[in-house]
Amino acid sequence: MILCNLNISDHIFFYIFRSIGSILGGVPSLKKLQGASNDDWVDRLNHVWTVFLFALFAIVVSTGQFVGDPIHCWCPAEFTGAYVDYAKSYCWIKNTYFIPMQDSIPTDINVREDEEITYYQWVPLILLFQAFMFKFPNIMWRVFNGGSGINLDKVVEMAEKTQMGSPDERKTTIEHIAKYLDRWLDTHREYKWNILVRAKQTMAKFCCFFCNKRAGTYLTAFYLSIKVLYVVNVIGQFFLLNAFLATDYNLYGFEVAKMLSEEGQWKESPRFPRVTLCDFRIRQLQNIQRWTVQCVLPINLFNEKIFIVIWFWLVIVSTLSCINMVAWFYRVLLKRNRGAYIKKFLKINNELHTAQDKKDCVKFADQHLRDDGVFVLRVIAKNSTDLVVTDLVHVMFDLYKKHQKPRREPNEYDPEFPNEKEALANDN
Repeated sequence: MILCNLNISDHIFFYIFRSIGSILGGVPSLKKLQGASNDDWVDRLNHVWTVFLFALFAIVVSTGQFVGDPIHCWCPAEFTGAYVDYAKSYCWIKNTYFIPMQDSIPTDINVREDEEITYYQWVPLILLFQAFMFKFPNIMWRVFNGGSGINLDKVVEMAEKTQMGSPDERKTTIEHIAKYLDRWLDTHREYKWNILVRAKQTMAKFCCFFCNKRAGTYLTAFYLSIKVLYVVNVIGQFFLLNAFLATDYNLYGFEVAKMLSEEGQWKESPRFPRVTLCDFRIRQLQNIQRWTVQCVLPINLFNEKIFIVIWFWLVIVSTLSCINMVAWFYRVLLKRNRGAYIKKFLKINNELHTAQDKKDCVKFADQHLRDDGVFVLRVIAKNSTDLVVTDLVHVMFDLYKKHQKPRREPNEYDPEFPNEKEALANDN
């Protein structure tokens, strides 16, 4: 009987674990939510980790508001239970106001209204909105980068897989990527030459934002625009929180650092008061009575810590985003960086022996790859390894040199294929 019961319980536990596994298996991982990595780590710091942080904070605050008791009010003794519940609900919905304990409560109602705290009910929504704003540039990038004519996600994904396959599989994948990029670069070129095209080519030498995919600058210009959007967003977050919290949020981190350095302990900030006052009126027959009760906001204990973490996080992200944006502008706008970048990989393969090889390298970078081709190689390097890009540049350079061979006349033969001479003689 005991053995029978053990077998039944084992079957029950096995069924439960299998059900949990199937449920968890249907939940997409963070990697799937992130998608293919076709940008750099600073971009992912913005649209993955910052979004995750804000969403986590929104969940914490929402739990405190809807699961716990977000406000407690000290009501007069004559208030019954219904009156106490009404006072708590009213003071939570209507804004409370903060007057320091050492100050007397103003008799002027307008002065009290000026001191109202208007943010604590909306903290989860503003955090979710901030998370969306950090994700928005990445959404724009993923929706519109396909206009360049290349599936950048697929290219980066294949480049990442080359690090895990066998040498033969790795070589085959590199050749497939190289041929795909070579075909893409050849396809999206100017098919006509007129004064408008010449003007676009001239402007492309100075600024890539004037041109399109046929000029080889679509991806580069669009990516630089996304970089600017990331920087504008993270700096704009400070102004957004200034307006939302109705305080000078820009200086909040400095104030906390000064308080900890001078006093050595954390004290309550007037920006996030925990003890506030609430006014409400009750109609009794023809009489209207105004009551002032003292309330405690436990939720501000979380808000205070959350927004100081957000302040330091925004400072770090904004600094890294600005440095990263300047670095990308330096790489793209200085055209000599394009040739130097390709030359580095060709030197690793020991392919630059003569002056003609160096000239071919410059033409390969400036006329064949152009801005978009070099940009794709940079993205692959940032999401895989330089070794993958080294092999990829080697194969693409060989394809480029084959394209540059002069065309033969009908009766000429290739010395690499001696049998071709006999075939031509038999045909004649």
